[in-house]
Amino acid sequence: MPSLGADMQFGTIVDWRVKPGDTVQRGDVVALVETEKGVIEVEIFESGVIDSLVVQPGQKVPVGATLATLGGDGKKIEPQPAAKPVTPPAAAAPVKEEIAPAKVATVRAAEESARLRVSPLARKRAQELAVDLSTIAGTGADGSIAIADVERAAESAKTPTPAVAPAAKGLDLGAMRRVIAAAMARSKREIPHYYLSTTIDLSKALAWLAAENAKRPVTKRLLYSALLIRAVGVALRSTPELNGFWKNDEFKAGEGIHIGLAISLRQGGLINPAIHDVDKKNLDELMENMLDLVNRARTGHLRSSELSDGTITVTNLGEQGVETVFGVIYPPQVALVGFGKITERPYAANGMVGARPMIDATLAADHRVSDGHRGGRFLLAIDRLLQEPEKL
Repeated sequence: MPSLGADMQFGTIVDWRVKPGDTVQRGDVVALVETEKGVIEVEIFESGVIDSLVVQPGQKVPVGATLATLGGDGKKIEPQPAAKPVTPPAAAAPVKEEIAPAKVATVRAAEESARLRVSPLARKRAQELAVDLSTIAGTGADGSIAIADVERAAESAKTPTPAVAPAAKGLDLGAMRRVIAAAMARSKREIPHYYLSTTIDLSKALAWLAAENAKRPVTKRLLYSALLIRAVGVALRSTPELNGFWKNDEFKAGEGIHIGLAISLRQGGLINPAIHDVDKKNLDELMENMLDLVNRARTGHLRSSELSDGTITVTNLGEQGVETVFGVIYPPQVALVGFGKITERPYAANGMVGARPMIDATLAADHRVSDGHRGGRFLLAIDRLLQEPEKL
């Protein structure tokens, strides 16, 4: 069971996407796991052949527990046949009683439903959509019925689907707030934060962005937030001590620059999935990744690597009218960058004063790993990059 958050302790297997004998490659989605922050697609981190599924759908297990076993020889493993059930001795025939036909049908339907292999989330969704599980052919492991099977059946029957995605609808906001509270309390208790702030002139960046977007169709236009995230990613190359984790009383540098985006969910709560290798992506790729990540975060279709690989977090509260953001570091990360809203402010240059679009950029960093001198260089690097947006 992977750790999908700073203070995640347990997860519940919702559905398996594989079965014993299946060949898998690193990065394949093999299971759905439900946490306090929703249902997450869990990827496998080694290639091989699935040997056995140790945890069954509906089971809640702690982080680190074995979910399945994997064979690495590349040979297909034939799944072992299930043990035959023991036939109990014949009991004396009960006294026959007359039961109404409607009652018989209800009892049989309930018995049939109980025999079906159905993930807990799929069973709940079937109840919401009034779908008869006995009419569905499961596509999950060993023919189990997954949530996608239920929704396809509902769509075929032209049953209206609620506007809220299933994972979001079933989200326990109280549990999510407790997880966030635990992570933030741990952060303020364990991490010696230091804070820096600077104000960046966005005149050149916004002018370049307007000219660039004028050449593009509406669907391909860039948002200024893509420039900010790209600038953070490139600036981290020169200050790698802000990109990584504090684990076991020492700093571990990130294997790539994977920027976590603080995304507020429509139904409440906050989640922090990451865009991988930001410094290696161009603005178009970043824009596409950003939109896709926000959409999947709000519909409950994130992958485990997106929640566990983030090496630094960026939060942008400009749309909420906030001018300056002093964030709390998300452990075990060691830094967080905050951006506020763009505001026109007086600005003096070459002896002249005028109004320019300005944005406050802040850094919250872990003093065990870096200091104000290095943090200041990082913010300065972001500023310089945004003065040459055409190079981003």
